[in-house]
Amino acid sequence: MPITEDRPLAVFYEHPDWFKPLFEELDRRGVPYVREHASAHRFDPAISPRYSLVLNRMSPSAWLRGNGNAIFYTLQYLAYLEDRGVRVVNGRRAFLAEISKAYQLTLLQRLGLPYPRARVINDAARAAEAAEGLRFPVVLKPNIGGSGAGVRLFRTLAELQEAAASGQLDTGLDGTALVQEYIPQEGGAIVRVEVLGGRFLYAIRIYSDGESFNLCPADVCQTVSGEELVRQACPVDAPRNGLRVESYRPPAEQVEDVERIMATAGIEVGGVEYFVDARDGRLYYYDINALSNFVADATRVVGFDPFARLADYLEAEAV
Repeated sequence: MPITEDRPLAVFYEHPDWFKPLFEELDRRGVPYVREHASAHRFDPAISPRYSLVLNRMSPSAWLRGNGNAIFYTLQYLAYLEDRGVRVVNGRRAFLAEISKAYQLTLLQRLGLPYPRARVINDAARAAEAAEGLRFPVVLKPNIGGSGAGVRLFRTLAELQEAAASGQLDTGLDGTALVQEYIPQEGGAIVRVEVLGGRFLYAIRIYSDGESFNLCPADVCQTVSGEELVRQACPVDAPRNGLRVESYRPPAEQVEDVERIMATAGIEVGGVEYFVDARDGRLYYYDINALSNFVADATRVVGFDPFARLADYLEAEAV
């Protein structure tokens, strides 16, 4: 059934800039849609929604922008929509994976896929104890992160013990965190594989100095050859961060792994990140995302506009 004015598409989102290209594409097509900003939202359980489809694009990094209240609220809203039979792209199951790094590791373990060894804690004071048996350096990651938020590197056990003893560790919004082995990346690069409809869409290789944990594709500044990229999904005054990117075609095995991950997590639109250990050449999956803001200047980098492909998918999935 086509999207109509009576039964429009709804985009549930929070970040002020990441979704501008999608809105522009929907406007260009004349698709009836509603923007639902998650920061100040409400619903009535007694009323059936009138939407033909809802695209959930809520960001776990919302707490960095003062909208942390919307993260757990989103679970309630998605449950309501799904209970009323509304077609939701990246529904409640997908969002549960998005907001729990601990669950992501459980999922990878279930699938038999490699990931950096980690321990999950709910008491920052026990971080050093949890690191026993792990290879240093380690990182402490809040369970609910987004854009590398709150990730800290500790090169020695003594550094971690000192931070834990002084109360300097932040376990984030839900008081849960990972103590995880830090993997030096071969060539200073990570690979991000994007899916649409749960199937491979494209992949990119992002290069950094290894000191930053924010590898947001929309924030990448330039190609590996030094060409500046147009970052439409970022604020015009966004700082240049030195990230470089190139299109990449992963081996078939990694594509298959990513599609299995996304199917298990219920993620239709999103990305999985992996890297190769510079010390021994082993591959590790380390991040599962139910939020894709897509690479900056995608037509130049990967050869097509993923927002147009996303709009195609939404129109086809509307019921």
